[in-house]
Amino acid sequence: MRSTELVVEGECYISGRFERACIGIDGGKIVAIARNLEGERRLDFGSRKVLPAAIDSHVHFREPGMTHKEDFGTGSLAALHGGVSCVLDMPNTVPPTSTARALEEKAEAAASRSLVDFGLFAAVRPGVDIASMAGRAVGFKLYMAGTTGDLLVPSLASVEEELAEVARSGKVLAVHAEDESLRRKEPAESLDDHMRNRTGDCEASAVRKVAKAAEACRLHICHVSSRDSLPLVLGQPRATAEVTPHHILLDRDRPLGTYGKVNPPLRTRADRQALFLAFKEGRFDTMASDHAPHTIDEKKEDFDFAPSGMPGVETMFPVMLQHVRDRHLALATVVKALCERPGEIFGIRKGRIDTGYDADLVVVDFMEGREVRADNLYSKCGWTAYEGMPAVFPKAVIVRGELMMNDGEQEGERHGRDVVASDG
Repeated sequence: MRSTELVVEGECYISGRFERACIGIDGGKIVAIARNLEGERRLDFGSRKVLPAAIDSHVHFREPGMTHKEDFGTGSLAALHGGVSCVLDMPNTVPPTSTARALEEKAEAAASRSLVDFGLFAAVRPGVDIASMAGRAVGFKLYMAGTTGDLLVPSLASVEEELAEVARSGKVLAVHAEDESLRRKEPAESLDDHMRNRTGDCEASAVRKVAKAAEACRLHICHVSSRDSLPLVLGQPRATAEVTPHHILLDRDRPLGTYGKVNPPLRTRADRQALFLAFKEGRFDTMASDHAPHTIDEKKEDFDFAPSGMPGVETMFPVMLQHVRDRHLALATVVKALCERPGEIFGIRKGRIDTGYDADLVVVDFMEGREVRADNLYSKCGWTAYEGMPAVFPKAVIVRGELMMNDGEQEGERHGRDVVASDG
């Protein structure tokens, strides 16, 4: 019998069902799956469930330039405790990730601090050299409305050449789809006011425009928030669609104040329910947290001045697993959207328990849940909109064959690497 470097044994989620199995790991990759395997080291998790770790394809770890909110060290620690083994970081930092040099510097910072693997988006804006960044970027990000940072594209016509270069690169074009020309700028004092300034029509209009202007690109519509957008983004042959936990679990009627201020906004109960149903039916390609931390002091500003965004990388997978435990969602739906499809869309060999994939695994016990409490979370920002929600947090997390967290305690050292530079 072949011996591998490491064997992980437990109730493993393989091809859509649990089975008692051993996972053989060499060089950080899954090389064998069988009933019995020999290994130099062995981790036997008994009756606990072994799942693929999640890929969070939309995070803002705020490095460089805004590290008082988060950095790759604290953000990756939060990701690790949330069962996320890989994050894809957005470019709206200070300076923005819109040059090859900025991309390289951010990659160096992430590699020196991250506990989990990472990929980096580069920004699309007028005049950027797309070709110089395409080899290192996991994808490109287009901002069609004002939000955190200064990457608003004034018009799609202004980036016509850049979009053509993105198409030629073959990389994904992720889009913040809100039509700036329809965005109202009236004073806002509540989540309801914020929603009226950024209506569902604003989102739907942007989706229509970018679908036409970037028809040659591999489009990925981020954080879909409105039921009016669903027929425009779901099941389209040339586009994939992302939903966030906050848009399917929270709405404008929750008493969150500025802590619920996000772009695009929390909408009506009807919007939330429509998005939840679409997710439950498996119609969304991916779920991502849009982890966008701001400090408590910043969120305590008057509503108009408080920044938009909320943390979520640590709570996304555990809260979704709780919904599986409560039979509100099928495990297959959650694994597809949080693990499998992000890997497929962005060309990352993670998200499945299968030979040839990175050995990124989480171990959970569905009988042991706990409430989300900000005091027990690891993001630097120190708060959560999911306070008090039940969740199933992982017992152990393995990243490329290294046990990085066990029984709630960090085990491994800095281990993260760039999935693009290392070929995933």
